[in-house]
Amino acid sequence: MSRLSTLTAALLAGAFMAFPAMSSELRIGINDDADVLDPAQSRSFVGRIVYTAMCDKLVDIDQDMKIVPQLATEWEWSEGAKVLTMKIREGVKFHDGEDLDAAAVVATIERNMTMPESRRKSELSSVEKVEATGPLEVKFTLKSPDVTLLAQLSDRAGMIVAPKAAKELGANFGSKPVCAGPFKFVERIQQDRIVLEKFADYWDKDKVLVDKVTYLPIPDTTVKLANLRSGDLDIAERIAASDAESVKNDPSLTYADVIGPGNMGVYVNIGNGPRADNPLGKDKRLRQAFSLAIDREAISQIVFEGTAMAGNQPYPPTSPWYNKEIPVPARDIEKAKQLMKEAGYETLDVELQHANNTMQTQMMQVVQSMVAEAGFNVTLKATEFATLLSEQTAGNYQMSRSDWSGRVDPDGNIHQFMTCKAGLNDMKYCNPEVDKLLDEARASTDDKVRKEKYDAASVILDDELPIIYLGHQPYAYGVSNKVEGWKPSPDGMIRLLGVSKK
Repeated sequence: MSRLSTLTAALLAGAFMAFPAMSSELRIGINDDADVLDPAQSRSFVGRIVYTAMCDKLVDIDQDMKIVPQLATEWEWSEGAKVLTMKIREGVKFHDGEDLDAAAVVATIERNMTMPESRRKSELSSVEKVEATGPLEVKFTLKSPDVTLLAQLSDRAGMIVAPKAAKELGANFGSKPVCAGPFKFVERIQQDRIVLEKFADYWDKDKVLVDKVTYLPIPDTTVKLANLRSGDLDIAERIAASDAESVKNDPSLTYADVIGPGNMGVYVNIGNGPRADNPLGKDKRLRQAFSLAIDREAISQIVFEGTAMAGNQPYPPTSPWYNKEIPVPARDIEKAKQLMKEAGYETLDVELQHANNTMQTQMMQVVQSMVAEAGFNVTLKATEFATLLSEQTAGNYQMSRSDWSGRVDPDGNIHQFMTCKAGLNDMKYCNPEVDKLLDEARASTDDKVRKEKYDAASVILDDELPIIYLGHQPYAYGVSNKVEGWKPSPDGMIRLLGVSKK
């Protein structure tokens, strides 16, 4: 070898040592910033997207919305659906290196049930006790039969967190969350990014094909799409319907969508603090008038290019749980005006808060224009999504536009919103008859009986309207062609196992 080629070889070797093999990073544009990163406390949809990569659950949902194993490998009901026994997967580790066992599962469930700040209490309210009946076996004993529990464990209530970190950090767990998912927490800068990295000891590590995931909150859909086109993003969730055709026609991108099981609604403050003391909160006729002034099908066409589904209940009209006796109402301005007149008003000033992303802003401007014809003078108040949720909780709103991502069991779309002491009942709506019906629906293993209970509750809720449902959102995505192995999930989550980047 010549002196020159020896020198070249040495320089090349040095270059490889100075620049290690490139690591792959997925950059995902999300619609809002997530709220607190603690499964016990959080409530945002984008938070759940982050958890999908960071926090494994006892069970998960597959492409057919069926419940499948995750941290629990098998389970069985006994004693008339009053006892649920689960076998826990062997060899699972938390991100801090601790073993995930039955005791850790019990610790998490008890934390969800008892921590003052927990929002999971309503979801687990049927649980009398949870105990480890073996190193890798957990037994849930229920106060009364509750077939919905398994579905609750497929979401945040079933995300198992590291006991040591949970104990040390308490309510501040979200500042440095420790779970058992395929990616572990690295850093978070509010309104800027959430960074996760591959967890080397993940139980299914052969399916983790990228080294790093960064979530970037970008509420403006135009900016988000521009970032996707420039290569600064690999996946953009909830792209604007108006951009769908543009994405489809871009040879460097792929378009994907799926209709979600959740709903879009306007929440009315009925009993949550001093701001509930207003005509809309006190008189259901005004809420009915507001609802009748809205053309839901037109919203789908104008805002979502026809990709959304008009709706008036917690579940979409395509759901077997939808009450067909109460179809989506046609717009009726004259009847709306009549109801307002009966309530003593010709015009009414209303403040409506909404998240400051493009889609919601456009949607609320359309609603503002529609209801104005009935006499509602709506002032729109745009705010960050995490702020909107905290304002809802505090009762610092009159009307608030919010989405619910939906659950595999109908109970998850209604019980935690409409029962008197439910964790997500920001309206502070309370009707004992609704509580009775929804509690009875939880207790039956007979779907026919459950349907009758939900139908009866829907009649009351359609009359009292604590939430004015507008429809059911599509989850639309723009995806770089560099991403391989990804497809949209019916619950709107972004699952990353088996996903790689060229």
